[in-house]
Amino acid sequence: MDIVDETFLAVPPGTVAAAFADPRSWSAYWPDLVLEVYTDRGDAGLRWTVRGALVGTMEVWLEPVLDGTVLHYFLRARPADGRPRGRRELAVEADRRARAAKAIALRLKDQLEDGRPPGLPPAPAVDG
Repeated sequence: MDIVDETFLAVPPGTVAAAFADPRSWSAYWPDLVLEVYTDRGDAGLRWTVRGALVGTMEVWLEPVLDGTVLHYFLRARPADGRPRGRRELAVEADRRARAAKAIALRLKDQLEDGRPPGLPPAPAVDG
């Protein structure tokens, strides 16, 4: 299956990269996958090999655009069990994975933007 998703976040790439930096967070995003980094591009994202329920590769590419970041997500994988599947079953699984990827991106968008609309500067930090 090949899954591609893009979501704009009104925060700098480094802010989005930090959400993926800790390997412990990966199991929260993808609980049935085991990831191993094969390319760490810093603020531009990560590339992983994938094991677990799927076998393949996955990538998060963080592209600076205007006043924020386009989070590009790519998953290229097949079911790990090798069991033959029909087109319908693969399509259902691909749709489930695509929806999960969008949910991750939208959750990060809500958390990281913290209500900031695109085009407006972030709220000034309040010294306590």
